[in-house]
Amino acid sequence: MKVRDLINSLNLKILAGEKGLEKDVKGVYCCDLLSWVMSHAKSQNAWITVQIHTNIVAIASLLELSCIIIPENIEVEENTLEKANDENIPILQSDLNSYQLCVKLNQLGIDE
Repeated sequence: MKVRDLINSLNLKILAGEKGLEKDVKGVYCCDLLSWVMSHAKSQNAWITVQIHTNIVAIASLLELSCIIIPENIEVEENTLEKANDENIPILQSDLNSYQLCVKLNQLGIDE
């Protein structure tokens, strides 16, 4: 599944990183503790987090994550969006909460 497929299936809003929409999504990781994400998320995971500062882009880039999904329509800092555009890391926004997103992603067949 591609990031673009997630956007269409979950009605996600693209905030940044449009050049990365063809990245493969092989799993999902949901966590807000950045050090924990760094040690447990896997390459090509979609990452669900309420964090909105630039460090999320650095982590996503370092781990080669597919995208970052921000739940509950949380507004993301402008400098974070700029950094995501520079790094081609899609940042997506949803009105769903983290749990609801995980359930929907599992229903789409993403079970890691």
